[in-house]
Order: sequence, then structure tokens, then C-alpha cells
Amino acid sequence: MSTYNYVVSVTLFSIGPMHNTVADFWRMIWEQKTATIVMLTNLKERKEDKCYQYWPDQGCWMYGSVRVAVEDFTVLVDYTMRKFCVQYQGNDGPRAPRLVTQLHFTSWPDFGVPFSPIGMLKFLKKVKTVNPSYAGPIVVHCSAGVGRTGTFIVIDGMIDMMHVEKRLDVFGFVTRIREQRSQLVQTDMQYSFIYHALLEYYMYGDTELDVSSLEGHLQKLHNTRTPLDKLGLEEEFRKLTNVRIMKENMRTGNLPANMKKNRVLQIIPYDFNRVILSMKRGQEFTDYINASFIDGYRQKDYFIATQGPQSHTVEDFWRMVWEYRCHSIVMLTELKEREQDKCFQYWPAEGTVTFGDYTLELKGDALCDTFTLKDMVLTYGPEKQSRHVRHFHFHGWPEIGIPAEGKGMIDIIASVQRQQQQSGNHPIIVHCSAGAGRTGTFIALSNILERVKAEGLLDVFQTVKSLRMKRPHMVQTVEQYDFCYRVVQDFVDIFSDYANFK
Repeated sequence: MSTYNYVVSVTLFSIGPMHNTVADFWRMIWEQKTATIVMLTNLKERKEDKCYQYWPDQGCWMYGSVRVAVEDFTVLVDYTMRKFCVQYQGNDGPRAPRLVTQLHFTSWPDFGVPFSPIGMLKFLKKVKTVNPSYAGPIVVHCSAGVGRTGTFIVIDGMIDMMHVEKRLDVFGFVTRIREQRSQLVQTDMQYSFIYHALLEYYMYGDTELDVSSLEGHLQKLHNTRTPLDKLGLEEEFRKLTNVRIMKENMRTGNLPANMKKNRVLQIIPYDFNRVILSMKRGQEFTDYINASFIDGYRQKDYFIATQGPQSHTVEDFWRMVWEYRCHSIVMLTELKEREQDKCFQYWPAEGTVTFGDYTLELKGDALCDTFTLKDMVLTYGPEKQSRHVRHFHFHGWPEIGIPAEGKGMIDIIASVQRQQQQSGNHPIIVHCSAGAGRTGTFIALSNILERVKAEGLLDVFQTVKSLRMKRPHMVQTVEQYDFCYRVVQDFVDIFSDYANFK
């Protein structure tokens, strides 16, 4: 069934390819000359089988008369991209092989919608970029092939309509495609998400840049004055203030028993992504710490953004480190700044120190160019178990302002990533004083630089916007926002051989 340039692949099955229909699925791919498969379901959801795994994890496999071999795969936070070499084995011998790319969106819950349309719009752009102009129709499937599949097709069709006709007709489009297959776009939540995604696209457009155009974009941001006589950069940053602070989702942090655990009353974690500690037996409200899970470039909940520990929350801090098996802590503040306490010293100056059930022993201390490295052993008393923790303390980042140059930030990010690879990629704890401005800038830069290295692309605006949807005031000032761009430019200049990171 065609809808613009798509085939909705549910003609033969109702729950994604099944074991007994997978050969037909690959025959369809071959006969339709499809080069791109869009998968919008996970194989299992809520313990239910949603789709048969119709590709080999490695090597090659025969599905009927079609041989499918895995060439490559890349796992990112919202989707996985797999490349297959596909070859039809006819009675008169094998045909010439073809490359088929599968883009598997992994952040769409069954019966729900993605947390934000940002990831979906990025995914849709990738689908369009990957699909060659000479190819047959794109095959799209979810589980039943109606809800998520329909939603995806409508968003894509409406973005095309915006460009070509300068108007939208979501109702008309959904009505039309439902004549071809009933129940496409299954729920009011999915219907509402279509409008949410289209509004996002209309308001902010495509803010992605190739690294080769970064220098020109930066010049434009610093030299363009808008009709309101604001720098282009300031105008871009101002758009981030459209991200609403959802005070209704801060109930736990605003409970009277938890208020004293917050350094800054404006920066409280959202209930939907706050770090939850195990409740101490018989002690209510002991599951709260002012900390938020933040996605990385490749991994969900890769960072924990938190405030600098206070004297009465330091045991909770180490409890979080222990319970989430963290091995890397990044500190971006000094203990005191401008005569004000910014963070309690939560590590031993020498020897050991104990906070409740947790004992820290300092094992090593090294000064790098712009940061101090401390190696510590964290021991949990009741279980008499120990773990290694590495503490990265960045110096030279004033509370107001930015570091003098970007190289130190590039160095510490690289050093943290090396530690992560060695220690198993558990969450990285990042904190400044309140856990928003400097913390947000560090996390934004980590994700931006990771993408620059992997794809040669960056999107500073949407990276920061995504962070602000997970924790208020992340990347707090226009100077910090500008710093994100400047560090990427420094990174490109240092590794000026483009092939190094694309």
C-alpha cells in the first residue's frame, strides 16, 4: 500500500514480521527495490513479543530465497541504524547484492508517544538523508502497523506539505490514508503528538549544522542584528526560554521534608526523571536527592546532573554514587567562590573520611593542565564492598563567566570518556553548585562533541533545548551558550583534518 513514497508493511502480518512471514517480508523488500526500512517498535514491549527479529545479529542468514548479511550497525540514544547486504538467490543463480539500511527508532513506547518530538524529527531527517533517490518505496512498520506507523507517515507528509503548499491539513491527510488502511494513527495522544511535532518544526526549523559550515554560522550569529537590534546569538538563546518550566512536575522536590535538601529553590528536579534513592527503612522521604537523569549521545540516562553536596546531603550523594554504580564524578565549581560556600568537601583531603555507611579513601591525586584527578576507593560498610571512583575537578570556571579557553574542556571531556570506557559506562555524575549552568554546559558539550566525532554534525540549539526539558535552567546564560559553539570550533581547529572525526 503506497502513501506518498512509503509502503506500510503490514499487508502480510499484524504484529510486525512473524517467524512464518519473515521470508515474505524480505521478498517484498527485494521486489519493491526498497533501500530503507523504518522500524518503530521494539522486539519486546511490556514482556510481549511485538515483532520477530528479522535480521541476524552478526554474519548472514537466509530468509527464503533472500540472503541477508549484517554489514554495520550504530547504536544511538533514540535509534539504531543497521546496514544489510541483501541478495536474492534465484534458480538461475544469485542476483547482484543491494545495500538496505534499517533505521530502528527505539524511544517510542507502545500506546504512548515519545517524550519529546525532537528525537523523532532528527530521526525523520536521517531517514530522508539515508534513502537514495533511485530506491523503491521506504518500508515502515511498527507492531500492528497502524498507530506509530501512521503517526510517522503523517508527520513526514505534513512537513512536505508545509514546504510545498505553505499550509497544513492533518485531518484531511489522516482521513485520506485511513481510506487506504483503517486505524492509521490509533489514539488521540498520537494525533496530538503530530501537532506537537509540526509546531516544533515550524517554530524552530532545522537547526542542524555540518561542521564545515560552523565558522560561517558563528560569524552570522555574532554579526547579525535582528529588527529588535539583538545579536543573532542572543535571539537564538532567547528561543530557549520558550521551554516551559513544569513546576507541576516538581512535587517531590517541593515537599516540606525535601526543601532543605535543595541548594537553589529554582532548580528542582522533575519527578519523571529524578534520581530515586532506595528508601531507608522506617524513614520517609529518604529516596530524594536533587539530581536528574540526562541522556547521552548514545545512551539513555548516561549523565546524572546534580547540585554540589551540602553537609546534610553528602551521605545521600555517596548513596547515589553507590546505588547507581557510578565510577566518574565531574566537579565544575570550587568549594568557595566570592566568599560564598558553593559545595561541601565530600572527599578526604588525605587518608579516609566516613559519611554514614560510606567510607572514602584517597588513593591518588594528580594535577593536569586544567583539572585535578583524584582516585578514591568507596566502601559501603554494611556489605563491606568497595569500588573505585575517579573524581575530575575542573578549575578555572568562574560562577559568573566562562573558562578562558576551550581546550581544557575538550581535555576533561576526553579524559572522562576514557575512564568511562574502562569502568563500564555507568552514569557520569556532573555537578557545579546548583547543578544547572556549568553542569548543563559540560553535558551539552559532551553530547555535541560526541556527535561531531561520529557524524560531523552538530545542533547546539536542540541539544540545549533537550537538556532544558529534563532539568530547569540547563546552560543558564548566553555566554555559556556561546561557549558551546566556541568549544566546538576549537575542537574542529585542533583536529582540523576533517577525516579525523567524520
